Amino acid sequence: MRDYNLPGPMHSWEKVAWIPGAEEALKALQNNYTLIIATSANHSNTSDMKAALAMVGADKYFDLFFSQIELGVAKPDPRFFSQTALLSGLKPESCTMIGNLYEKDIVGAKTTGMTTIFFNETKREGPFPLADHIIHHMNELIPLLNDHQR
Repeated sequence: MRDYNLPGPMHSWEKVAWIPGAEEALKALQNNYTLIIATSANHSNTSDMKAALAMVGADKYFDLFFSQIELGVAKPDPRFFSQTALLSGLKPESCTMIGNLYEKDIVGAKTTGMTTIFFNETKREGPFPLADHIIHHMNELIPLLNDHQR
């Protein structure tokens, strides 16, 4: 979902919205992957996150939900990612992390052995050595992950 950096839990915001192409990507991938969403927002627990996702109907696409409040550790700490994988019954090396904040999402995930996809929607310049893939639009996920699965 689009992060407008408003105060409080996202489900209390007056405005919430999909990131363009995200719903189509989730629909296309949901039958072939376990889709997990994990937030490091310090003001939202898992119930808050589910309520926010439900506002646009996004909750139905995810199999598992985690928040730093319940995990007891936040991104970019590698334990956030390893705990998420462990509680999902997965090995980190079998997981792919898709995130829009390089330092917060990609660095910690890569440190645990996950494949990483940096969603660089703003086309931020710079070297991103720990990103296995860089995409600029969510619709790029479908062919990328479908090729990865083969």
